[in-house]
Amino acid sequence: MPSDCISFQSSGYFTPLINDYLNQKDTLKPLYHRFPDVDNFKLQMDEKRENYDPEFRNVLVSVLNRQYKNINTSAYTEQNIRLLSEPGTYTITTGHQLNLFTGPLYFLYKIVSAINLSRELKEAYPGQDFVPVYWMATEDHDFEEINYFHFKNKKIKWPRESAGPVGRLSTEGLDAVLDVFAKELGAGSNAAWLKELFEKAYLKHANLADATRYLANEIFGTEGLVIIDADDAELKKLLAPHVKEELLNQTSHQKVAETAVHLKDYNIQVNPREINLFYIEDTIRERIILQDGVYYINNTELKFSEKEILALLESNPERFSPNVIMRPLYQEVILPNLCYIGGGGELAYWLELKSYFNAANITFPILLLRNSVLIATEKQADKLDKLGLTWADAFSKQQDLLNKKIQTFSEFKLDFTEQKEFLKRQFEHLSAIASKTDASFTGAVKAQELKQIKGLENLEKRLLKAEKRSHAEQLERITQIQNELFPGLSLQERKANFSEFYLEFDGKLLAELFSLRPLEHEFNVIVL
Repeated sequence: MPSDCISFQSSGYFTPLINDYLNQKDTLKPLYHRFPDVDNFKLQMDEKRENYDPEFRNVLVSVLNRQYKNINTSAYTEQNIRLLSEPGTYTITTGHQLNLFTGPLYFLYKIVSAINLSRELKEAYPGQDFVPVYWMATEDHDFEEINYFHFKNKKIKWPRESAGPVGRLSTEGLDAVLDVFAKELGAGSNAAWLKELFEKAYLKHANLADATRYLANEIFGTEGLVIIDADDAELKKLLAPHVKEELLNQTSHQKVAETAVHLKDYNIQVNPREINLFYIEDTIRERIILQDGVYYINNTELKFSEKEILALLESNPERFSPNVIMRPLYQEVILPNLCYIGGGGELAYWLELKSYFNAANITFPILLLRNSVLIATEKQADKLDKLGLTWADAFSKQQDLLNKKIQTFSEFKLDFTEQKEFLKRQFEHLSAIASKTDASFTGAVKAQELKQIKGLENLEKRLLKAEKRSHAEQLERITQIQNELFPGLSLQERKANFSEFYLEFDGKLLAELFSLRPLEHEFNVIVL
């Protein structure tokens, strides 16, 4: 079980928008449909059942069977795919880029959250079935964001050029990446398993989509995870009416822009374009731009009249790819989905989309912030104990933490707030006297007050520096352990790869992750 936890809001790593969402602030309620708690899932099921075309289930299952044709599929996953044809089955979905060798740890946390929530809902509603789904972002084109992973602070990169959707990208050249990785791993059975996993995923599959499906299936297939590649003509046919609406009326831009008024106090995550679609081929993924009744494909010579582009949509729906604004709608059109699980950045842009979903008459899903985890070794936990640090301390900003500990170590009070308040009261009295005797003295009194306060502040800083020198060794140990747990003073899950923990602990990490409860909205600490 997790060793400890703190709330997301108190962790210091989430934006005001996400904290306000978690706190169910009234001003944000128009931007989402239902908050993630067990009772609300019953209402979500009732609505989704009425607002999801049952014929889509047959298409979905057919596509999944084709995509899994050459995959060694667990009985659990096969059962879940079959269950998707049943009206009482719903999905719990997360999505992620095709990061090389899973990329940072939060790839695992997203999928684990979907699996754990599916289990929790099955306990609460035994008459229904819930299938965890990993939506592969095969149509993305940001190759520079996914072509590397970190192993023990070393960046292992796939140096090549890319164009078009990354899922179609050839895996040629990844043998050289494996050579670099293998040298870093060293010997031992866990190292051998990691090398074999990388080799079978990337050297035995022709493109990045197939490689990533294999990899995720090997890690999570026994848990019933269903992996979907939506870069598929049959699935795109289901989206075609919404693509047509976008081409002709640009509804998404209008509706998402309307939502901006509710987010005026926050940073907007994404801004909609006039047309939120790309045109894709194997080596092309470019914006569709409408000018003077003509549809141009950006950075190409391609252009279409309205009649021509609608004919292309009819004959080749796979040529149209939703961008970040329309992708969520695509997901909810083709899946009997109840909940989307994502990170803070993802939920921020989902919160821009509800009015668009309403206009499209598609049920808006429940939005759940994925589990976040800090992994520590027993040795690191012991260090924290010896330094008198709590897990909440470990999450503090480093300078704040060091200043707090100096106050603890010091034999006398380092905070001169009391003295500064006393001075202010004295000068208020002096100012009152000056105003009654000679008003010209008021400015002089104020200047002297500022001088005295500044002097106290300088003394405070000098005393703090002196105490830092006195306790330099302890402060260095605190700095060191926090830097280990928060590399680059950022979250571990945003950088570290699962492989370094598997190398030392093999399957123990996953076993611990499957004990997390996603509806508790907590940042968990796991000690291995």
